[in-house]
Amino acid sequence: MDALIFAGVDISHFRLVDLTLLADQAKPFYDWVERQFQEQVSKSMSLDEILGTATQSEILKSIQRCYHGSGVVDLPSLFDGVGRTYPHTRACYYFFAWIIRDAPRQRLGPLIDRIIKTSGKSRIEVETEVLAALIYKYRFNVKTFSWDAIREVIIDRLEGSRRSIAGHEKETVVRTALLLAVQKYFTNHNSYGVFTSVELPARQVKIGNQSYDVSANLLDSEGQRVRRILIPIKTRETEGGGHAHLYSRDVQPAIDAVRANSPEDYLVIVIVASNWSNRETEQLGLQVDHLVVFDLNPSQFKMFTDVEQERLDQFVQAVLDGLVLPKNE
Repeated sequence: MDALIFAGVDISHFRLVDLTLLADQAKPFYDWVERQFQEQVSKSMSLDEILGTATQSEILKSIQRCYHGSGVVDLPSLFDGVGRTYPHTRACYYFFAWIIRDAPRQRLGPLIDRIIKTSGKSRIEVETEVLAALIYKYRFNVKTFSWDAIREVIIDRLEGSRRSIAGHEKETVVRTALLLAVQKYFTNHNSYGVFTSVELPARQVKIGNQSYDVSANLLDSEGQRVRRILIPIKTRETEGGGHAHLYSRDVQPAIDAVRANSPEDYLVIVIVASNWSNRETEQLGLQVDHLVVFDLNPSQFKMFTDVEQERLDQFVQAVLDGLVLPKNE
């Protein structure tokens, strides 16, 4: 995306663009919650209408239905401010807490812990009862639970989440791009293709002594990992030529580690470097499953271009459709 220059000053707000892209990926989760409520109360009304008219008991049973997944295999995901997947029950808790109460972890969480200790009930029992009570009590203060209103709330919550997670700017850009590709597929197919679910872990993956900054676990119906998409991010200020050749030698161990020790996994490499060598790009492209090269100084790397996002979308689609295998197989 082009910078916004005003009187020679860059006033771009790339973080807002990134956060809105992430917030939009919560729409499949919102739609799924709406379907659970509709099925529970046997009404075709919108989530906004149901939450505005349902009894507290109906709201509770609908939230419990969401928590337990109601036997659904292809569950949509919810993500934090850097695009990491929440486990399903945590996703439900944050979703409902976000729409009715601020700071669900720092403020509401301790209150729920106290109730658990004094009541002897399970966490899920307490969380669902508390969330239902809050929504029923304050729904007329909130006034609307429409997607447009909740989207704004999610953007705010994601921004707070991102502020609490420092030092992961490059990982956030790449994880967001991967998340967009996965969610685009889910939105179009209402499934994860030949896999049951896709999980974006919170931490780096290590294979031997090599680290992979961003990854996606491709899961089967038992929740077991079948394959992974592994993404090391390589950033360097370089003038190309011999520097690029030396840098490619630095990248090679990450390739070798996957091919030798984890051949069932896909390897995507993201390079952010000024004046990268076309010859080096071609050689690396032959060794990996997908290669992304940004001809940028790393400090300028704020988000994927439309072209590179579309290329990643197509790669992820082929993976989820089962049309492409890792190059080492």
